[in-house]
This record gives sequence, structure tokens and C-alpha cells, in this order.
Amino acid sequence: MLEKFERYPLTFGPTPIEPLKRLSAHLGGGVEIYAKREDCNSGLAYGGNKLRKLEYIVPDALKSGADTLVSIGGVQSNHTRMVAAVAAKLGLKCRLIQEAWVPHEDAVYDRVGNILLSRLMGAQAQLVDDGFDIGIRDSWKRALAEVEAEGGKPYAIPAGASVHKYGGLGYVGFAEEVRAQEKEMGLRFDYIVVCTVTGSTHAGMVVGFGADGRARNVIGIDASCTPAQTRAQVLEIARNTAELVGAARIEDEDVVIKEDYAYPVYGVPSKETVEAIRLSARLEGMITDPVYEGKSMQGMIDLVKKGFFPEGSKVLYAHLGGAPALNGYSYTFRNG
Repeated sequence: MLEKFERYPLTFGPTPIEPLKRLSAHLGGGVEIYAKREDCNSGLAYGGNKLRKLEYIVPDALKSGADTLVSIGGVQSNHTRMVAAVAAKLGLKCRLIQEAWVPHEDAVYDRVGNILLSRLMGAQAQLVDDGFDIGIRDSWKRALAEVEAEGGKPYAIPAGASVHKYGGLGYVGFAEEVRAQEKEMGLRFDYIVVCTVTGSTHAGMVVGFGADGRARNVIGIDASCTPAQTRAQVLEIARNTAELVGAARIEDEDVVIKEDYAYPVYGVPSKETVEAIRLSARLEGMITDPVYEGKSMQGMIDLVKKGFFPEGSKVLYAHLGGAPALNGYSYTFRNG
């Protein structure tokens, strides 16, 4: 589906799929859980799912003649870290708006983890005291205008690269990659579990897996705590992406989101999220974070326990990255 789109390689290639045998056994053994390790996809600043999206956005940025990538996220945004890394790799300047999306008071929160890495890579990171919203933000618009006023030529990359025209393409490619790996492995995954917030990772998967009838088997675990807004955005991105690639229209029912795990608010882990992070670390040595993957891991574990996945199901957990954010939650994990 992606042959006509230009791609700028930023990743190592297909990401590995590994069985999570100890976690599966711990949860009763009735469901086989695998992980696709998007967190190991690149040598650029620890990688992650945003790079798969940016591979299809970079060609447009280069054609535009831009000298500055401008993006936005929370203080511990994985996405802005990846934009900073791509800018460094391309020899471009980078302007980042880091909004106060998370009501988290760890003393070093704005000096470690993702934002530290972005600063290390030369990005200009501006802290803005505005709360969480997955929509288009005035602070980002102002940053774009300021770059122009200073004589630069900005290229706009929205939060999560999600509502960008090409934001959904990378995870259409993810589905095509999984199909090729399934053929090699001699199996077929019954369900795919993915964290969903700004929406294009989930949306791209809906389009990509829709090609073989599995759109509704992509189970989004909401981590936004604004599920109605997230659902609407996933659906819009999926429909736009489907039209772009020439796929069948996406129906409302194709977007499946479980809303029970984002509490108490975006970016703040519940006791159950922390337990899920510890469990996957201690059973599999697999590190998840309090903002995204910890919540999707919590959701998957709970769905297995509740019997949501039929006996014998093969479930693919999409590990999207995000571990650097753990540094901002050091007090929470002070005893492991």
C-alpha cells in the first residue's frame, strides 16, 4: 500500500517479534503473548514508534527547504525527543514546545529523561505552562511564527506526528511488516494491542490490518484520559490515511478503544500501572514507562485476566518505546 510514498530510512529495518513466555505462563497460559519491539528500532536516541512515522514525513520536510523542525509535546515527550534526533541526523535546527501536560511533581522531572536528551542533541526546548490537549496548540503556532520572524524556515510537525498528512503511513507499514513476519513464523496473530493517545499509530494499524480483515482486532488502550477526543482523532486519521493509500473506507466500529486504564490522568501512573511495569520488567526484562506502555501493558494484562481474548489466542503487544521517561518518575520507583 505504500509503494508510491517516499520513505527516508531512520530505523534498522523490521523490528523483532519475541514470545513473552513467562508473562504468558504467569497469566495462566491460555493466551500466547508476543511483543513487537518498536522500542529497539533505531540507533537514534533510543528509538520508538515516532521514528516509523517520521520516515514518511522527512522527505516532505526536505523538499520544503525547511531549516528548522518545530514540534510539540509534554515535558517528557517521546515524540519531541525523536524530532530532535531526526533534526540532528539531518543537520537541521529544532524548536520544541514542551507543555505541562502531566501534573507530576518529581523534583527532576524537567531535567532528565526525554527532555535532557532533546537538549543534549541541540534542540531548543521551551517549557510552556499549558495543560494536556491532543489538539493543535497556540504555543506551537507561536513557535512556528517566531522561527519565521527570526528569518528561519520552519517545518511543522504536530504532536505525535499524528495529524500530519503522512502521520498514519508508518503504521500501515507496520501491519505489512507483521504479515511478512507471520508468514516466516508460521502463525497469525488474533489480536494486536497498542497504546493510543494522539492517534496515528493506532489509526495506521487500523488501515494496515484492515487489508486482511483485522481492523477490529487492533485493540487500542487509551492513555489520554480524554477517550472521546482520542477516538474521534483516531477515526479521522484512519479515514484520511485510508483515502491516501487507496484502502477501503474505515467505519466507526473499526476503531476499538478500551477506556479503563488511563486513570488518574494522562501521564500519571496508577498503582495498577506501576504493578504492570514491575511485572513485565521482572518476568521478561522488558522495560515499559508510566505514560504509555505501562498503561497498555496494564490493559493487556487485565483483558487477559478477564477472558477478553479467547482461549488459544495469539496476542501481539506493540511495544512503542518510551523508557527514557522513567527517569522523571524516579521517586515512584525508588525501591524498584
